[in-house]
Amino acid sequence: MNLTLGHFLTFAAVLFALAVVGMYLHRRNLIVLLMALELMLLAVNTNFVAFSHYQGNLHGQIFVFFIMTVAAAESAIGLAILVLLFRNRSCVDVDGIHALKG
Repeated sequence: MNLTLGHFLTFAAVLFALAVVGMYLHRRNLIVLLMALELMLLAVNTNFVAFSHYQGNLHGQIFVFFIMTVAAAESAIGLAILVLLFRNRSCVDVDGIHALKG
C-alpha cells in the first residue's frame, strides 16, 4: 500500500482537530493548552513535509526547521511562565495569570 498525499493530509487534519478540541475542553489548564498548541504545530509541520515531498522540493522541509525552532522557544518561555505562576499562586490555573501584573 502506497501512502498518498491524501493520507498525510487526513492525518494532519485529525491531529489539528484533536488539538482544537483539547484547547476548548481544557481552557483552564496551562499545560494542556501548551500541549494542544504543540499538536497544532505538529499538524502544520506534517502538511509542510507532505507537500514538500510530493512536489519534489525541500522548501517545506526547511521551513519546518524554522517552525520547530520557534516552537522550542515558545515552549521554554511558556514553561518558565508556568513555573513562575506555580511559585506565586501554587496552582496552574489560567485565570491566575492576570495576577502576575506588576
